[in-house]
Amino acid sequence: MGEKVVAGAFDLSDRQRYRRKLHQCVEALSGLLAERRFDRPRNLMGMEIELNLTGADAMPKMLNGQVLERIASHDFQTELGMFNLEVNIVPHHLSGRVLDQLAEELRTGLGYADRKAGEVDAGIMMIGILPTLGRDDMVRSNLSDVDRYALLNDQMLAARGESFSLDIEGVERLVATAGSITPEAACTSLQLHLQVTPERFADVWNAAQAVAAVQVALGANSPFLFGREVWRESRPPLFEQATDTRPPELRNQGVRPRTWFGEKWIGSVEELFEENLRYFPPLLPICDEEEPLRVLADGGVPQLKELVLHNGTVYRWNRPVYGIADGVPHLRVENRVLPAGPTVADVIANTALYYGLVRALAEESRPVWTRMPFSAAAENFETACRHGIDAELLWPRPGRSGGLTRVPVTKLVRDELLPLAAAGLDGWNIEPADRAHYLGIIEERCKRRTNGASWQADTYHRARDAGLDRGAALAAMTRRYGELMQGGDPVHTWPAGIPAP
Repeated sequence: MGEKVVAGAFDLSDRQRYRRKLHQCVEALSGLLAERRFDRPRNLMGMEIELNLTGADAMPKMLNGQVLERIASHDFQTELGMFNLEVNIVPHHLSGRVLDQLAEELRTGLGYADRKAGEVDAGIMMIGILPTLGRDDMVRSNLSDVDRYALLNDQMLAARGESFSLDIEGVERLVATAGSITPEAACTSLQLHLQVTPERFADVWNAAQAVAAVQVALGANSPFLFGREVWRESRPPLFEQATDTRPPELRNQGVRPRTWFGEKWIGSVEELFEENLRYFPPLLPICDEEEPLRVLADGGVPQLKELVLHNGTVYRWNRPVYGIADGVPHLRVENRVLPAGPTVADVIANTALYYGLVRALAEESRPVWTRMPFSAAAENFETACRHGIDAELLWPRPGRSGGLTRVPVTKLVRDELLPLAAAGLDGWNIEPADRAHYLGIIEERCKRRTNGASWQADTYHRARDAGLDRGAALAAMTRRYGELMQGGDPVHTWPAGIPAP
């Protein structure tokens, strides 16, 4: 959500001043790029996971302040809702045994956090959307007690000028309104960062966009929202609608939403930041005292705080990130496509697939984005969100004949993308045994056509068939999910249904 900010009012001149500062930031960024001031390649990756707090009854617990106080670690932070936490894994070098190292760190950190949450009768759950969340939970009073969330909420409501409307039609239709941005907090995700050089940024971002649909289809884990079964991965439509500052008239004019997939392949990172300025009015026009062009002229490294803050209010599924470490600027691709969970093993398998694929696809002599229109990638993303592991995606035909074909995602992954991901992980010098283990989890998911979303839906319907009403079935399924999540075996091995008492 960007840097910490202090809530306050903005006057009529603030946005104009902020807009001028944004243009100065982009000019300073161009200067840094022209002077080749960015960090050398270090193969660094990072990971963030958003989490839910639940009670023994699987219902949400609005206790993140108390839980964080007990955890007492900078690795865990607040997120938008009082039932959310976020864990940040320190950057790692993509090489050797990093996948197993990440798995061990996650198990240790999440286990510790869960024990601390237990002191206030809560627990940690990794799941894309908590199935037991109700509409009554989505109120402003359940936003985390942090100034930046209150200010963001107020500014987004002011920009929209009316309540937010939710209308998602899937297996069932969900229609609701919200007087705050709190429904956004229902979306908990796995965010993967990859530091790249400016020269490689466009290729890596394009590759990430091309495989976003594959990630969602295989990793879908959010089939239920406010008691309704909607899309297999319902986070993207929910997030888009819960952050949509456009009233219907602006939407009808074709004004772009603040949460979007994008509209074209890119040739440089500057294009994305320039799009941010061109299309999206500032929500938080808070100006820093830094004069970025003067800092650049004096040989320094500007913080570009206005650019960073504005970028944090444009919710791309693959987002550019500007940062500074040890006084040296760097660029990252932040992949925001995947839901959290179900288990640590599943998270690391999804991670391995992503880093392997983006490396391999970015290095191809005929990259996939030169053989597929961007519109096909966008269509694939929606198809994957709707249908999950049963999706059929548009993909370039093998060989040099050209053209697109529609192929089941499980076949595409097993026949073409898993070998590419393995080659990409070899390019990162990942331990072969770890590569085989985690990509093997992806292969088994494809063979069994089972992921978090399909398991949730299957188990819920079995509970309904056994006589439970909707609410009881969702609660029973969520409790069972929590038990199996704690067990740690990947989701494709989970038995469907609720065991008899």
